[in-house]
Amino acid sequence: EADRLRRSLATFKRMGTIGSFRDRFVSGMLARSYDADFAARCFAQIEGFGSYGFPESHAASFARLVYISAWLKCHNQAVFTCALLNSQPMGFYAPAQLVRDARDHGVEVRAISVNHSQWDCTLETRPDGGLALRLGFRQIKGLREEDAAWIVAARGNGYPDVESLWRRAGVHPDTLERLAEADAFAALNLTRRDALWAAKALKAPAPLPLFGPDGEGGMEPTVTLPQMTLGQEVIEDYLSLRLSLRAHPMELLRPRLPESLAHNQLGQAKGRVTVTGLVITRQRPGTASGVIFLTLEDETGTANVIVWKQVYEAFRKAVIAGRLVRVTGRIQRDGPTTHLIAERVEDVSPLLATLARPVIIDANDGRADASNRPVGSSVTPSAHHPRAQAKKLFPSRDFH
Repeated sequence: EADRLRRSLATFKRMGTIGSFRDRFVSGMLARSYDADFAARCFAQIEGFGSYGFPESHAASFARLVYISAWLKCHNQAVFTCALLNSQPMGFYAPAQLVRDARDHGVEVRAISVNHSQWDCTLETRPDGGLALRLGFRQIKGLREEDAAWIVAARGNGYPDVESLWRRAGVHPDTLERLAEADAFAALNLTRRDALWAAKALKAPAPLPLFGPDGEGGMEPTVTLPQMTLGQEVIEDYLSLRLSLRAHPMELLRPRLPESLAHNQLGQAKGRVTVTGLVITRQRPGTASGVIFLTLEDETGTANVIVWKQVYEAFRKAVIAGRLVRVTGRIQRDGPTTHLIAERVEDVSPLLATLARPVIIDANDGRADASNRPVGSSVTPSAHHPRAQAKKLFPSRDFH
């Protein structure tokens, strides 16, 4: 009897047979002392599953979501991207790829700012009436939502400097460091290093009277910090935000990879080519007989790479662990879609470590008598091997 009910679920719309089970189902539950309302609701759930649990219904539900999503992406790209960023972690693509795609489609993406950002990413009106996307504090690694709420609540007409934010919002100096590392004080005309220096100085104990504002030696000499290179800025962006609005790492490494074709040129390429890019996704479907699909990204776009089982076995470590890989193979086209059939896969992740050499800012507890110490980035990756650093900086999304 239960098996007949199961079979009727798949055909009840066409055959109308599921209704014949209702009285038998409900009366059976009543005979076993179940409440009538509960029995009716149980059968309604079974009917509901019949409406959704089979391919026709699945396809219709999915098609509706796809249509709505495609319409939003086409006509309201800023709104679409903002919603996806605020729903992370989810989906196939990480925030870096979502932001990249939005910018490629004409969306102005504005950096995190202590004077403008909310916890969530938000939309701001541009002078031309369009919408710009403002990144939210949620993108900053290690920043708590509670601290972001205090920063927003105490902001008023804006913060003029790091110390005013500390005093008005009442957040811990560690929070100020997270903001400085994310370059969130740029709107205050503070560089990342200047803001971090100011934040670290707030950890110092209160000065002794002799060295206070009214005593001798109370003025700390002006410190000029070394300017960060573009590569260092990009690395710091990825460490703190896992994305950068300044440049793509491949744009900086391109001169060192002259043999690698830009991904936006693959559509016209023929024969055997070499490409290099960050691995943003790995897919290894169980039904694909050991085939692995890689999506690589460079400063021009993405490349789809197919790694057959025998190639995977030959270059297993690079395929599985590489964050920046160089692939040589042959072009294959299927209509408008271009794939690269891999013949050789090399892990060139150590190149990423050459973009910057992070060192620690040491403000010596904020005391001016040691203010001439070397100053660099605030973040030292916990993993020191170049490949391990690349894994920390540029994680991929892997699906098995």
